[in-house]
Amino acid sequence: MSLIKLNNNSISAVSALPSGLLPTNTPAFEAYLGSNQSVSSATVTKLSANTEVFDSDSKYDNSAYRFTPTVAGKYYIYGSVTLDQAQNFLGFGDVRIYLNGSSYRTSNMENILGNNNSNMHFLNLSVAAVMNLDGDDYVELFANLGAFGGGSSQQFAATTKSSYFGGYKLNIWH
Repeated sequence: MSLIKLNNNSISAVSALPSGLLPTNTPAFEAYLGSNQSVSSATVTKLSANTEVFDSDSKYDNSAYRFTPTVAGKYYIYGSVTLDQAQNFLGFGDVRIYLNGSSYRTSNMENILGNNNSNMHFLNLSVAAVMNLDGDDYVELFANLGAFGGGSSQQFAATTKSSYFGGYKLNIWH
């Protein structure tokens, strides 16, 4: 891609912008759940997204499952969790972005299909937010699910990397 450069009233093509002129969307990361994660019914639980797709600046901790940007700014944070209730039928589920240990944004479904004859065992829920983060803030992804008739076989499913957590710094020009 060429750009036009004006210099002393003459026009010439520039093949690239000078170094540092274009912003980058870093730090940035994405990680997914490497294997199914067993959870207790109706208990908000952190997603163990332990397998990194990328981590541009090593700001994602894949053992604590949290992102600490260390660079202040606006960030797009997103996540998705596949809720799996194998024993009975899903009754409710939610996925939540946490900021510094407290719920910041939630996406949920309750009374799924209205009754216990829904035959729904899986549900994938996603959540996203644009967040103002300081350098020492941290974000995490949590989820919750419950079933009609109870049951003890709930999990976050790792099927085809469908449970994941990611984010990146937005570079907004003024």
